[in-house]
Amino acid sequence: MSVKNQQLTELITSVSADLLKNDFSLITAESCTGGMIAAELTSVPGSSEWFEGAFVTYRLSAKRRMVGVRRETLDDFGAVSEPTAREMAIGALKASDAQLSVSVTGVAGPDGGDLVAPVGTVWFAWAVKNPDPVCVQTSRFEFSGSRDAVRDQAVRIALEGVSAILRETG
Repeated sequence: MSVKNQQLTELITSVSADLLKNDFSLITAESCTGGMIAAELTSVPGSSEWFEGAFVTYRLSAKRRMVGVRRETLDDFGAVSEPTAREMAIGALKASDAQLSVSVTGVAGPDGGDLVAPVGTVWFAWAVKNPDPVCVQTSRFEFSGSRDAVRDQAVRIALEGVSAILRETG
């Protein structure tokens, strides 16, 4: 097992223990990661105890239809923006029974970037249901490297954020 895989496995093990301790389940709303977070989480036996599922909202229409991102948000701020990430995280919670969500929207490349969101730009949002969904944190990162490298880094940051939220909650 590579060092990267070992570190990710340790992170997922920690996240799963904290989710169980808090009696939480997790849902993801993924764009540029295309379900990679969900795939990593479900590679762990027993993940059905704490992983609710995933919305893979790659296209704008999926963001609107599946997790309720408003057309105005997409028109005014674009898909790769804090408001979109925020609405994705809240919408995922509203559309599920989970208590915690993470959303990821970005430009993995090699094409598609612009001046506002160059290739490698990724927005994250984490939300909790308490009792209504509320976004508790957002972050913007600019990753370098290949498409795969950007997506791998996004998976790690998404899960590190989940871990941090759980530590604050627990």
